[in-house]
Amino acid sequence: MLRAVQPWPRTEEEALAVQDALRSRVVLDDGPESPATVAGLDVAYADDDSRLAAAVVVLNTADLSVVDTAVVRGAPAFPYVPGLFAFREVPALLAALERLTVRPGVLICDGHGLAHPRRFGLAAHLGVLTDLPSFGVGKTRLVGDWEPVGEPRGSRSALVDAGETVGAVLRTQTGVKPVFVSVGHRIGLDRACALTLRLAPRFRLPETTRVADRACRDSLS
Repeated sequence: MLRAVQPWPRTEEEALAVQDALRSRVVLDDGPESPATVAGLDVAYADDDSRLAAAVVVLNTADLSVVDTAVVRGAPAFPYVPGLFAFREVPALLAALERLTVRPGVLICDGHGLAHPRRFGLAAHLGVLTDLPSFGVGKTRLVGDWEPVGEPRGSRSALVDAGETVGAVLRTQTGVKPVFVSVGHRIGLDRACALTLRLAPRFRLPETTRVADRACRDSLS
């Protein structure tokens, strides 16, 4: 059940207050070990940044087949403000989630969870509002430093910010750039990393991200 935020923040001050309130609801536990389904979430923007398409694609974890898809088109719900990017995308992603006919076991965002300046990135935001296990797999770092990651697939290094481990730098394919995994809500880092590897049998990014990216981009074309 969605925990609606009404009215949606209009100013940076209002958004910061909402972020502070929701961050206190984050639950950090092991989460599901073998979810039957997982959902990839991604957003694409028009060239002028005035329109977006938010996609949620549910995959069968066993064979990575698509079992459900929902795409919502609209406009960014908030101006671009560093650290508050989730406020641009969350309403459209929630609308897409509400259109699904299959409830996913885990949400996997193209973004970050705790690896965020205020420890509340998109994955944490969506996880709290839906109360579903969630984590982020980012292509680039938002915060933190790490020791060199081994070259073999599955190698990882702790992502550390201000002395706190906020995620993992994970090599999903041998010799390919690593990704940045950070938990959002109701799942532990070890299981998030294991699930990321399971969903990335051939490519750097998990299939959840790849199929959601295609779905939202196709919707804007």
